Amino acid sequence: MLQTLPTEAALADAPPKPILQLVGVRKTFGSFAAVENIDLDVREGEFLTIVGPSGSGKTTLLRMLAGMDTPSEGNITLHGELINDVPPNKRPTCLVFQSLALFPHKSVGENIAFPLKVKGVDAAARKARALELMRIVRLPESYHDKNVMKCSGGERQRVALARALAYDPEVLFFDEPLSAIDYKLKKTLEKELKDLHRETGKTFIYITHSLEEAMVMSDRIGVMRAGRLVQVGTPEEIYGAPVDRFVCEFVGEVNTIRVKRGPDGLWSGVDVPGSFKVAPPQDGAALDEAFVVVRPEFMRFLGPGESADNRLEGTVYNEYSLGSRIQYQVRVEAKGGEKVMLVELSRARALPPGADPHVTLGWDAADAFTLES
Repeated sequence: MLQTLPTEAALADAPPKPILQLVGVRKTFGSFAAVENIDLDVREGEFLTIVGPSGSGKTTLLRMLAGMDTPSEGNITLHGELINDVPPNKRPTCLVFQSLALFPHKSVGENIAFPLKVKGVDAAARKARALELMRIVRLPESYHDKNVMKCSGGERQRVALARALAYDPEVLFFDEPLSAIDYKLKKTLEKELKDLHRETGKTFIYITHSLEEAMVMSDRIGVMRAGRLVQVGTPEEIYGAPVDRFVCEFVGEVNTIRVKRGPDGLWSGVDVPGSFKVAPPQDGAALDEAFVVVRPEFMRFLGPGESADNRLEGTVYNEYSLGSRIQYQVRVEAKGGEKVMLVELSRARALPPGADPHVTLGWDAADAFTLES
């Protein structure tokens, strides 16, 4: 039988090959498993961000990838070669620390060129490369001889990035580098990091507890919980198709309504009164009890004659300005008290001043997730 070779078009459409692979990776400290049975392919040239709450194991995972810790079980391969026991200085990788770890007594240029000095590159070539990297990270050329401690926090972030690039690594690791920076500067650096990734074509693996950072910068996001990777996917998949309630609540504000299926196949509220139209679970599971999860932006206020698959009556308790949007806190009747629901609208659809606080909330079944309770 003749073997059919893949066409050029098929090869072009194939996903990028993995540069790093983790198979059954586990890390224990005594009886405590910090990382548990991780399987992950990191694609060459992608921006992958690992997010999770404190203690979820993301930093331990990063330390194993960077060579600072060895797995207790499982294998990590780089280009198909086992690197479990390869020390950090023998890997084509570089780690940008949260603390930056710059040399406080050296200039900007000396900090950036340090890896080249270690490699024995001559002074003139070191300076030329440092200036080139400074342009890439948007530092003025005049900063070359400036003491690094006289730079602002954002400028020192750029110095650390330039120094990491001076190693010419295949993979750059980032351990929450923007966590101690003010909001406005952080938003600027998020965009610059994404631009830098695009310009260099390097593989970036980024650790953060900030879902907002991950959504802005990443090609894919991995969500960790209790040492395990719960879900890996694009920002759109993580936000729009979460695999469970933990992921759903971690990646943004949500409204949850517990429901149960009756003998007639119809769904009714457990905590709030009423019947509901519920979309099938994404995994196709047959459930008798579930959580209906609706993001605030898919909720709306219904006026006379307006319809929706699902409705709830409530009272507007408060509103919060989010710039171009307004979020409303609505309290609805629930068993044992009240349940808070969130509705987020553009300013063009906002309630007029002095509007009746008694409202009808509406949402469509297709705009909600049905998750196992």
